Amino acid sequence: MKKLLIPILVLGVIGIFIYSKAVGSYNSFVQAEETINGQWAEVETQYQRRADLIPNLVNTVKGYADFEQETLTGVIEARAKATSMTIDPTNLNESNIAQFQQAQDQLSGALSRLLVTVERYPDLKANQNFLELQAQLEGTENRIAVARRNFNESVVAYNKEIRIFPNNIFAGWYGFEAKGTFTASEGAENAPSVQF
Repeated sequence: MKKLLIPILVLGVIGIFIYSKAVGSYNSFVQAEETINGQWAEVETQYQRRADLIPNLVNTVKGYADFEQETLTGVIEARAKATSMTIDPTNLNESNIAQFQQAQDQLSGALSRLLVTVERYPDLKANQNFLELQAQLEGTENRIAVARRNFNESVVAYNKEIRIFPNNIFAGWYGFEAKGTFTASEGAENAPSVQF
């Protein structure tokens, strides 16, 4: 009887260890995934803040009758496309994030063209409303950069967590998959050329 009791105890201890490791791993995956979802919400919030500032900026610029209408139209269209692009936080893969980033990059490019064009209008550059909106927009761009960095850090921590052994086994059992991160836009390594 004693010979049978020792293997049963060993199997019981191993079973308890595997069960507690599985539960602990699952809980840590859920916590990491919720952190990513929260960080993604912050990224979307900052992009929405930028999108909300754009109509005010465009309306301020529209007050100058000789301003290039094509530039304003480009900004408005890029904003519409960027705000229509949404991603479900449970499906944050490389492809979806790249599409989201592409729409946001188009808006960034349109805004850059707008701000460069403004340089030719000294009255507009001196307009207090325009200067305040421009400062808010610059602050928002910084907030976007911080939110994207925090999101990427959360994703990297999560991806590491689900890939290390034995967590990778439990992640596979529970269906946790690697998430995508923001990457630099194509051509970001080149400084933009500004001409007046």
